[in-house]
Amino acid sequence: MALHSSEIQAVEGMKITVSKIIKGVRYLKHYGFREFLIRLKEKAEAEQVPYQPWYERHKADKEQLAAQRKKAAGWKDAPLISIVVPLYCTKEEFLREMIASVQAQTYGNWQLCLADASPKEAPGACELEKLALDYAKEDARIVYKHLPKNYGIAGNTNKAVELATGEWIGFMDHDDLLAPDALYETVRMIRQGFQKKTGLEAASFFGIPEDGACYDMIYTDEDKVDMDGREHFQPHFKPDFNLDLLRSNNYITHFLLVRRSLFEQVGGLRSEYDGAQDYDFILRCAQKARAIGHVPRILYHWRTHKESTSENPFSKQYAVDAGKRALEEHLKNLGVPAQVSAAKDMGFYTVKYPVWEEPLISIIIPSKDETEALRKCIASVAQSSYQNFEIIVVENNSMAETFDFYRSITEREERKEGVRRFEGTLPGGQRICIAVWEDGFHYSRLNNFGVMQARGSYFLLLNNDIELMDGECIAELLGTCERKEVGAVGAKLFYPDGTVQHAGVVVGIGGNARGIAQNMFSGMQGERSGYLHKASIAMDYSAVTAACMMVKREVYEAVNGFEEKLAVAFNDVDFCLKVRKLGYLIVYQPRAKAWHYESKSRGAEDSPEKVARFQREIEYMRTNWIGILKNGDPYYNPNFSSVSCNYTRKDNS
Repeated sequence: MALHSSEIQAVEGMKITVSKIIKGVRYLKHYGFREFLIRLKEKAEAEQVPYQPWYERHKADKEQLAAQRKKAAGWKDAPLISIVVPLYCTKEEFLREMIASVQAQTYGNWQLCLADASPKEAPGACELEKLALDYAKEDARIVYKHLPKNYGIAGNTNKAVELATGEWIGFMDHDDLLAPDALYETVRMIRQGFQKKTGLEAASFFGIPEDGACYDMIYTDEDKVDMDGREHFQPHFKPDFNLDLLRSNNYITHFLLVRRSLFEQVGGLRSEYDGAQDYDFILRCAQKARAIGHVPRILYHWRTHKESTSENPFSKQYAVDAGKRALEEHLKNLGVPAQVSAAKDMGFYTVKYPVWEEPLISIIIPSKDETEALRKCIASVAQSSYQNFEIIVVENNSMAETFDFYRSITEREERKEGVRRFEGTLPGGQRICIAVWEDGFHYSRLNNFGVMQARGSYFLLLNNDIELMDGECIAELLGTCERKEVGAVGAKLFYPDGTVQHAGVVVGIGGNARGIAQNMFSGMQGERSGYLHKASIAMDYSAVTAACMMVKREVYEAVNGFEEKLAVAFNDVDFCLKVRKLGYLIVYQPRAKAWHYESKSRGAEDSPEKVARFQREIEYMRTNWIGILKNGDPYYNPNFSSVSCNYTRKDNS
């Protein structure tokens, strides 16, 4: 019953009023004039922005590169970055261009370590060695060694690391390219150390690092280039560290920097995972890293040609299998009982967390009239494969006929401690309680009141217009929510026409909600998986909708439940942000699916009183969460639009 897109559109579609002018002034106060103009421009942006011209506009220009060189030259605490590159029958033109991209760096304290495993008898091997040695003679920062044999991709990389003397190790393929500001931007982050921008970053597995913590890993965004290294395409804009996304896919890849001490701590790369050796390495490093940094700029270019794996790095089954084994070991080492399977999309994985404690789940459903919708909701719950639950319906000012329905599904009516209840037992033996809330509609209070009637150690918050799609929905939510680092889990919701209604929530975007928050992929055809399959894979978000959300009781109580200053809008977003602030993860679990018929129990948000209330709730969010609203959602790349909900690129030229 939290405010949803169709209702927000009704609010936004109203004519300009004094309240809207006041709200605009408040927006300027919170964000400043420049951000205000950017948001206005984005409202008129195209749905899709062509990438090549976008890249040309956003890459560092000559003046910026010159300024970087000057600034970097004055850094007295500049670390040596050793870039390691395993060579194997590398084409001469690709080697030249790769080395040139390193030599063009605006940050000069680097070392390039080339470990060549090309067989001596291979065509062009001697020429390759001579070329590499010539570069090493001309530039003392380049180190070359011909290996006595081919140790495989992992072994060859480790041999390259043996040549390195830097505090940091950077990983690069022999045919790829670095943007000229790659090292400058990553070293700048190293020098800054971990600094909270929003108070909500999840830079470690199970908590938030202290301010000033040292980074042990840093990664950047990337794209692909054609064989000539000129045409850029398929950009990969990444979120900040996202544990569940990493368990779904190796989204980190390149450009990756790892502190040498961490490399040694985890034992380097392992040959038994060749094909997915970088995935295995990243999983082990992420587990041990004190803090993980992300530079949201395209700083690495994967070359696409016949010999390259960048078009599909998991195009061979052995690589898929190696990735699966790496993920299984990662989970096993953490003591996480889970089953890993390869998804239909190559290089993506499904991690199923089985239920292991079978706790009592209290299913809390605020409801007003709409008995058929409620009946359908309860019936879908009753058909669940997970049966240890109770249902708490929070009745809110329904008509007399609705109470007849309540009596038909319960056995007795009582009033205890000032609360009127209808108590009964479902056919499966579970408790059903109808608790009567006698004041007006207030979503936060309704849920908090429902929790007071609950006996379970987990809560499943449901709107009365939710219908679970299959019997596994509750088990999928619970298996994920039982993980110690998880505070709440949200489901994938669909409109009755089969389009997506909810696939996670990003904070700080949304043209129809004044940039507070928006459901991702809303309106997309249900059979589509979205940008890099994000609608169909488990990942962490800053928030999920409470229309279908599971949360631990201890977590609910730790944040004092839903904020009662938020009667209708953003209460679930505020709740999730409070949970995140405690260091818990909010997980979007797409295997938990439900129909959402969307807020049948309430009317449109179109009266002056409701509009005024909506503006107050917007102001509450800006006042209490201005950090994430101004600096950006850590789970959403700043190069994406702050208006669209489908990962469209921002065009702020």
